[in-house]
Amino acid sequence: MEWSEELAGGLLQAAPDAILVIDEGRIVLINDRAEQLYGWTKAELVGQTVEVLLTDHARSLMAERRRLLQTSSPGSIGTIATTARRRDGSEFPVESSTTIVETPQGRFAVAVVRDVTERLAAEAEKARLRAEAQAHRNQRLESLGQLAGGIAHDFNNMLGVILNYASFVIEEAESADPDVTMIAADAKQVVKAGRRGTDLTHQLLAFARREVVRPQPVDLNALIAGIRELLDRTVGEHVDLRFRLEPGLPAVNCDPAQFEQLLVNLALNAREAMPHGGTLVVETGRDGDQVRLRITDSGRGMAADVLERAFEPFYTTKGSAEGSGLGLATVYGIVTQAGGEVGITSEVGLGTTVTVLLPAGSFPAPDPEAGEPPATGGNGETLLVVEDEDALREVACRILTGAGYRVLCADCGPRALEVAAGFDGTIDLLLSDVVMPGMLGKELAERLVLARPETRVLFMSGYAQPVLASEGTLEEGVALLEKPFTADDLLTAVRKRLAG
Repeated sequence: MEWSEELAGGLLQAAPDAILVIDEGRIVLINDRAEQLYGWTKAELVGQTVEVLLTDHARSLMAERRRLLQTSSPGSIGTIATTARRRDGSEFPVESSTTIVETPQGRFAVAVVRDVTERLAAEAEKARLRAEAQAHRNQRLESLGQLAGGIAHDFNNMLGVILNYASFVIEEAESADPDVTMIAADAKQVVKAGRRGTDLTHQLLAFARREVVRPQPVDLNALIAGIRELLDRTVGEHVDLRFRLEPGLPAVNCDPAQFEQLLVNLALNAREAMPHGGTLVVETGRDGDQVRLRITDSGRGMAADVLERAFEPFYTTKGSAEGSGLGLATVYGIVTQAGGEVGITSEVGLGTTVTVLLPAGSFPAPDPEAGEPPATGGNGETLLVVEDEDALREVACRILTGAGYRVLCADCGPRALEVAAGFDGTIDLLLSDVVMPGMLGKELAERLVLARPETRVLFMSGYAQPVLASEGTLEEGVALLEKPFTADDLLTAVRKRLAG
């Protein structure tokens, strides 16, 4: 079938894009769309060099194009994104595809030019909306984090009272008549519930990035190997747990206890997503200058609306008795507080992948920590206990007095300074809450140590990060006992601090 010149011309004019036929750099033919796009008439453009339609940037690209036009075989030589210029001097973005055509009349370049202004604007708008949605999600998570931190702070004080008074009941009941041992059993249930509450507050603070962390150089592969048996028990025999650990990874700077918690949380989530069995793969590797941890399960996956809210605290698709909704929220907080990134991909029926990226680097070896001293009693040392929560102050003073320490008590910083000023002997240790009305524990410690350089300081807090931590990391030289604490926790921390 032969194409008539009229038909070929009709097809040229019907094309939705601008078409220019170029012979040795000069325009020899254009279609109607080219006239509309550039603002020149055919009579004005034909015979001119193609540079009249190009911006300075686009002209710089033409040198390589000219070489291709001269040396390439007939056919397409590719598409470039550049900018074009209209007759009035205005510039606009285009995509230009060039094809070399051999005809009896000679060798020509046919350029098909598409104005992409609207497409780029639509893409930019989509990107803006995505960024705006991400900013809203981040803002929502930050607000929830602030709320979680405040709740955890107050809750830790209450848990400290509950746990310790329940322990007092257990001690007295177990030393009493056997007929009242049921009281001890009941109190043990209170302690059990209190410890579960303690775990929840730590998860809340981890999500909120308000828990004081103790980072150190960590070999991620060694950390995973160290809890491999725990992960096996966590997922159960019906899940095929596989490890693909890339050797020779650089260390990452993180709190190892938090990252063990992260791995266990993800293993629990995976197990619940595979009630009838499946595969869970734990991988490590390099991703540029980051170390990658990837956990993939073959479970039921998540719908898009669930995936969008996966990192929110207390958001769960499970029943109230099946979980708190803090697993992934805790993961989010741990990773971001360590300076890393975490993402999640999932599709219903195809499983879920959680990817954690942590900055890699060379870190100095951590100072070896001395072994924890036993939770023994005192030898008559004098301690100044400062706590604004009455019940918790009474608990701490009762434990320390019973352990053989001489205890001075105060309910605030100014009162503590008065007590110290009126005491003639040596104050061996200040045990102070961090966040108190009137005077923060840090200021109290500075003023007391200035007057009594021999006094050592041990802080106690359920929410110390804003005062004692820089970007979540405990300041150098600061000793902290985290609330809620048991009698053993308190006595061990005091003994260790007194020992220097």
